[in-house]
Amino acid sequence: MHKSHAGSNPDVVLIGAGIMSATLGVMLKELQPDLTIHVIERLDTVAAESSDAWNNAGTGHSAFCELNYTPQKDDGTIDCSKAIKIAAQFVQSREFWTYLIERGHIRNPADFIRSIPHMSFVQGEENVAYLKKRVRALTQYGLFKGMQYSEARDQLAEWIPLVMEGRDPLVKVAATRMDIGTDVNFGALTRKLFRYLFDFPSVKLHLAHEVNDLSQDASGLWKIKVKNLTTDKKRTITTPFVFIGAGGGSLPLLEKSDIPESKGYGGFPVSGQWLICNNPAVIERHHAKVYGKAAVGSPPMSVPHLDTRVIEGKKSLLFGPYAGFSTKFLKNGSLWDLPSSIKLSNIKPMVMAGIHNLPLTKYLIEQVSQSGEDRIEALQEYFPNAIAEDWDLEIAGQRVQVIKKDEEEGGVLEFGTEVVNAADGSISALLGASPGASTAVAIMIDLLHRCFADKMKTAEWQNKIQKMIPSYRQSLAENETFSKESRKRTAAALDLVNEKEAVANEL
Repeated sequence: MHKSHAGSNPDVVLIGAGIMSATLGVMLKELQPDLTIHVIERLDTVAAESSDAWNNAGTGHSAFCELNYTPQKDDGTIDCSKAIKIAAQFVQSREFWTYLIERGHIRNPADFIRSIPHMSFVQGEENVAYLKKRVRALTQYGLFKGMQYSEARDQLAEWIPLVMEGRDPLVKVAATRMDIGTDVNFGALTRKLFRYLFDFPSVKLHLAHEVNDLSQDASGLWKIKVKNLTTDKKRTITTPFVFIGAGGGSLPLLEKSDIPESKGYGGFPVSGQWLICNNPAVIERHHAKVYGKAAVGSPPMSVPHLDTRVIEGKKSLLFGPYAGFSTKFLKNGSLWDLPSSIKLSNIKPMVMAGIHNLPLTKYLIEQVSQSGEDRIEALQEYFPNAIAEDWDLEIAGQRVQVIKKDEEEGGVLEFGTEVVNAADGSISALLGASPGASTAVAIMIDLLHRCFADKMKTAEWQNKIQKMIPSYRQSLAENETFSKESRKRTAAALDLVNEKEAVANEL
C-alpha cells in the first residue's frame, strides 16, 4: 500500500458517511493510527440515509426472530446455517462496540443499544409446525440458548397483549421469544463513531460533497473528482485506497470505477414505508420486536414486524415496512438512478433476474397499489384491534438489492450484502441491504482481508484485531463457553439489562 502524507492526498478515502464507512474508518485508525483519512458525503450531515434510525429496521439482527434466515428444506428440515452465521457476526459487532466503550472512545451505550425481546409469531397449523421445528434446530446451538416457545394463549397474551387481543380463538398460533434481543439505533452509533474519528487531525470530513467520477492512473492511485454542492467548486483527491460505502449510491460509483470486477452487477431498488403509532397508550402496551413470515417473493427488508423502537430516548411503535418501488437508489436520490445504472455489461443479468423473480414483481405491484385501508388490514394480522386513527404513514429507507451474473441462470437477485473489490485491493464497494448494519464489523473484517492482505498477515494487525474482536477466528457456534463469556462481557459493557439478568440467573 502507498503511504501518503499530504492533507489533500489521503491514504484512505471513504465515500458515504454511514455505518459501514464509520466502522471501517475506526478499525483502520485502531490498526494503523498514522493513516490519513478523508470522508466524502453528498448530504449535509452524517448517517442521514440507510443508517438513520427511521430508515433502518434497527433490530440488531441476530437471527433470533427473522424467519427468512431459517428456510425449511425440501426434506422438511430447517437450514440453520445463515442464522448461525448472522448471530455470530452480531456478536462480533457487540465485541467491537465493547472494545470502543472500554477505552472511552465512545460513551453512553444506551444512546444506541437497548434490550428488547425478539419474537417470531405465526398462525395456522403449517406455520406452527415450522416454528416448532425451527426452535428445536436452533436451540442445539449455544448462540440461541434461552429461546422460549409457546402455543399457550395465556402466555402469549402476557408476552404480546396487542397481538393476542381480538384474535380468532379457533386459529392455532405460536411464538418464540428471546429476551436478550436488542434494539439498535445505527444512526446514533454512526454519529458516535464519526465523532471519535473526527477528533483526529488526520481525518477530514467533506459534507455536501458529491463524487462525480473516479479513475485509476498508471501508478495505481485513484483520482476522485469531487464537487462541493454548496459552492459548486470542483477538486480532485488522490488516494491509494477507496471504499465506496454509499448505500444505494454504491453501484453507480462502482460502475464509474470501471474495474473488471464491477462488470455484470446491477441493482434493483426497493423503497419502504412504515406505519408509526401516534397513540402513547398503545405504544406503552407493546414491548417487543415481533416478526412474522414474509410474503412469497418479497425481499428480506419487507418481512412484516410490529416493532418497539427507542429513538433519541423516546419509545415508538412501528409496523411494516410496506415495500414499494422507486427508480431512486437513495431516499435523497434521483429518479434517473436505475435507468443510468443499466450498462451493456449488466443488462442481461438484470433482465434474467427479473424473469426469475416474477413473484417479487407481482408482490411490489400489489404493495404499490395498496390503499390506506389495505395497510391497516395488513397491520390487523398482527394487531387485530388496531384502528387507522392511531397510525401515521411515513417513508422508510431506500434499499438496492444486488443483481449479479450467474453462469446457469444468466442473472440472479441476491438478498444480502456483497463486497466487490479490485484484484489489487485498491478499491472496494459494498452492495446490497439486510442484514447490513448489524453485521458491519464482520463485513469490514472480510474487506480488510481482501484489500489489506499483507497487513492482515502481520502479527501487529492480527494482535490488534484479536483485541478489538476476541471472537475473531473463533467458531461461536461450536464453542459455547466462549460464546457465553463474550455475551456476558459485552452485555455488561453495553448495559443490556435483560441479558445481564439472564446471565445472573444462570449463575
